[in-house]
Amino acid sequence: MIKRHEFDLIVRKLELKTRQGAHLFAWFEHDGKTITRTRRSEQQGDLPMQHSIRQQLKLTEDQLSGLLACHIGRDQYVEILRAKKLL
Repeated sequence: MIKRHEFDLIVRKLELKTRQGAHLFAWFEHDGKTITRTRRSEQQGDLPMQHSIRQQLKLTEDQLSGLLACHIGRDQYVEILRAKKLL
């Protein structure tokens, strides 16, 4: 499971745009276009949606682990999205 502070770390590292509501909505913009988006609830504790968050950000398990371990940043994320033909 992903923790709230880990989700917030992802938001900061990838410089995701955010909007607060019943959930924290976060999305990745490139050249003015929204490429990926995800969200997290405002509840306390672990987030049960790690699989969904990973899929919404178009990452593999290894890439998500690398992101959380500070091996992947915004530039590497752009390259991942380019390799997947999303940019």
